[in-house]
Amino acid sequence: MAEAKKRILLVEDESDFRLAVGMRLRAAGYEVLEADNGAAGLSMARSEMPDLIVLDLMLPKMDGYKVCRFLKFDEKYRHIPIIMLTARVQLADSEMGSAVGADAYFTKPYQPQELIDTIARLLAS
Repeated sequence: MAEAKKRILLVEDESDFRLAVGMRLRAAGYEVLEADNGAAGLSMARSEMPDLIVLDLMLPKMDGYKVCRFLKFDEKYRHIPIIMLTARVQLADSEMGSAVGADAYFTKPYQPQELIDTIARLLAS
């Protein structure tokens, strides 16, 4: 029997960008769940228990820092790797991402293959 596809939750409010990233992830062999705001992303993470989360920072309803903090400080979800993918390029933003538990931080525009490689590495560890 074939191994089940790894599930990635993509939380991004910009629909065109979410579509493009989702297509790349699907092409790489992943099942992709999508949310367009932070509150929906947190709810889906809790109900769907994805294998990994790709999370924007600037989101409606709840920002990516809060989503990450809620998940990483909860014993039930802290094992889920979180990659922040954002337009915020300041060092302070990256440091804040690390402080709330993000496993990796990418700025837009991003290198698609580098994101895919990082996802594979995090899922293998």
